Parts: sequence; structure tokens; C-alpha cells
Amino acid sequence: MNTRKALPQPDREDIRVEAVLQALGEPVRLQIIRVLADAPEGIACGDIDLPVTASTRAHHLRTLREAGVLSTHTEGTRRISILRREDLDTLYPGLLTGILSAPR
Repeated sequence: MNTRKALPQPDREDIRVEAVLQALGEPVRLQIIRVLADAPEGIACGDIDLPVTASTRAHHLRTLREAGVLSTHTEGTRRISILRREDLDTLYPGLLTGILSAPR
């Protein structure tokens, strides 16, 4: 039995640059994106080492997902997040590369 279920997220054509930039304008969210950029297969949300509480982590992940920056699906009781690199690169070429290469 497949227990994988995608959480709500915008379709590619509904991703807006203003929402993406606003979502990425927060240091913790940038940290999340950098971790996901190094894990193309995705990573369990709880496995991302962040200096915030679990509820704050969930808020940041939801903000990124709702902006179309990442996709999240469940696998059993785990939530796996994946950077939507292909979608973002198609819509806004160079944006993600520039953000990821910026000094920390």
C-alpha cells in the first residue's frame, strides 16, 4: 500500500516571483533551501538541523511550499521536502543559482 501523499502546493504556472522572493527573504528559510539543494532526492523535514522549534520549522517549510519553492509529500509519518529546482529554473532562470551562490 502506497502511503505517499503530496501536500498542497501551487502548480508551476501559479508560482509568482514575488512570493518566491518573499519566502526566501528569511535566513532560516535560506538555510533550508541550501540543505535541500544538496539533497535532490529530498530530506525528511525533521532531519534538517535548524536553530528553531518544531512549530517554527513547520511554519518556515509551509511558507516555502506555499510559495512554490519546495514540494512536500508524506511517506508514512514522515514529511519529505524537495527543492523545486526544475520549476524555479524554468520560470526564473538563474534566480536559484544566484541565491544559492550568495555569501552566507
